[in-house]
Amino acid sequence: MIIAQRKPLEEIKEMVASYEKVLVLGCGTCVAVCFAGGEKEAKLLASELRMARQMEGKPTQIIDHTIQRQCEWEFIDPIKELVASVDAVVSTACGIGVQGMAERFEDKPIFPGVNTTFLGMPVQPGEFVERCQACGDCILDLTGGVCPVARCAKSLMNGPCGGSQNGKCEVNPETPCAWQLIYDRLAKLGQLERMMEIMPAKDWSTSRDGGLRKIIREDLKL
Repeated sequence: MIIAQRKPLEEIKEMVASYEKVLVLGCGTCVAVCFAGGEKEAKLLASELRMARQMEGKPTQIIDHTIQRQCEWEFIDPIKELVASVDAVVSTACGIGVQGMAERFEDKPIFPGVNTTFLGMPVQPGEFVERCQACGDCILDLTGGVCPVARCAKSLMNGPCGGSQNGKCEVNPETPCAWQLIYDRLAKLGQLERMMEIMPAKDWSTSRDGGLRKIIREDLKL
């Protein structure tokens, strides 16, 4: 899922300083799971903004609402009237949701309430870790389900760099060496021979090098 962190209140306050009626719009999917921008977080942010403006002697109408997803028109379109009734929107969705809102409501200022950070998962309560860089060419079948692109600090494709110590990365000693994890996983699977396969230079054209990426599924088009 997409992991995000809420922006500092002062930064958000500055964004909406000139508006009299602001909607804080939560998103009920990824950012809700990582406690950055779901319904509870949207309500909390709206309350903080409201109190801050009152303390500054500039009471402002701050309302909040949450939709299931801000990255799909079918969830965005039903709130057209609500968006039309405010001067600006603070979206606590990821960058995709913020852009979806901005694209749908071209005449309305849409501000980001969170910083979109990475694709990851919660490994324990309160700890979220990156797992995927969406490079567009998945090789997890070759590496025992451990991604060296996302989890190796150097994104090495053919074994460790030689700088790791005791199974830890030399860039960050608190981070397990991705290639140690790959070795351990393949050993458990009885597939260590896969370590002998030389991977060719990675084709980064499927990643961000080519700019905006797009997938067209003709079978899903109406």
